[in-house]
Amino acid sequence: MVEASRDEASLAVRLYNDPAEVRSFEAFVVHMHLAWLYLLHAEFTRDAIDFRYHQKDNPRLLEKIDGEPKRWELAKSVRERWTSDRDPVRANIEFFIGLRNKVEHRFAQQQQALSAVVGGQAQALLLNYEEELVAQFGSSASLATRLRFPVFIGSFTDEGERSLRRLRKTLPAPLRRYITEYSANLDQTVTDDPRFELRLRVFQELAPKGDPDALSVQYTRFDDMTDEQKAAVEAAGKKGLVVIKERKREVVGSGLKKPSQVVKAVQAQIPYNFTMGHFTKAWKAMDVRPPSDSPNPERTLEQYCTYDERHNDYGYKDAYVRKLIQKCATEEGFRALLGTAPKDKVTGQWVGEPPPNSVPPWRRAEPAGANEVQASA
Repeated sequence: MVEASRDEASLAVRLYNDPAEVRSFEAFVVHMHLAWLYLLHAEFTRDAIDFRYHQKDNPRLLEKIDGEPKRWELAKSVRERWTSDRDPVRANIEFFIGLRNKVEHRFAQQQQALSAVVGGQAQALLLNYEEELVAQFGSSASLATRLRFPVFIGSFTDEGERSLRRLRKTLPAPLRRYITEYSANLDQTVTDDPRFELRLRVFQELAPKGDPDALSVQYTRFDDMTDEQKAAVEAAGKKGLVVIKERKREVVGSGLKKPSQVVKAVQAQIPYNFTMGHFTKAWKAMDVRPPSDSPNPERTLEQYCTYDERHNDYGYKDAYVRKLIQKCATEEGFRALLGTAPKDKVTGQWVGEPPPNSVPPWRRAEPAGANEVQASA
């Protein structure tokens, strides 16, 4: 499923960058729609989440189409993955779901104008996909080696910039209205987030690169600049479509949680006590990481956990937290994973039959006849 998703994303980008493709932008939207759908379904499959529709009048039966179970569409899948309607990644995907419904098989002559107007959202859609793909299935799933910065003219020339500005004005009124109204209904924190719309600015380097390992396109974050540099960039920003040259900086352990943070996050989302002892039992039962004395500590389940060689410890991903919550949210799941009964975190009482030896000897019921034997003695 992951490979099918990656293939759809690669095809989407190839068609988007093909100047001979008449319906290039529509093809990009359609194939990125499928890429996201397959990716989220792969996550649900891995996490044992049932993403099939059940009949409303009889939930034990599945809804079927041509004999096959009906599965969640992208809109439903996105709501399940990002529950907050203020999440910029969700807002970006939902923008393209609505846009696809408007442009599919229509506006063939306005493909170029549409890509010029919503190019920032399109770039964010792809980058968000790459982030989710790598976060969920590891760096080996990255599209970075497949997709490279395209060779193009665009706003690199004055005449190219003027042509693009003229092109934007040709967008049909229904599409302009949809784009405007969609953004107007979002919180400003969402519309200003680069995960909803990526705005970039290109600066050409005048000197040859001194580092033989440097890439031809590098990225510099606006927040990393001095006040003087920011002022110069803002002054230069009066012109053109934008692409920022950024040098990405690696952050060790970014997004990873310590065991105590995992315990706290799981405990907050389930009705039972979840302790460090439960945490240890869980990673052993799921084989998330090797034992402490393993000669190969790096052999982890990469979608859930990674090994930090420098500190000789492990970091746990949000996907692992969600997996523990999903498994431990019910008494049956808690017992199946951890091999013990859960304790209600409000009352402190065991749920169902308590585990063996959990009741002190003086509180255990004595076997029948014990009092008579003692009295006789």
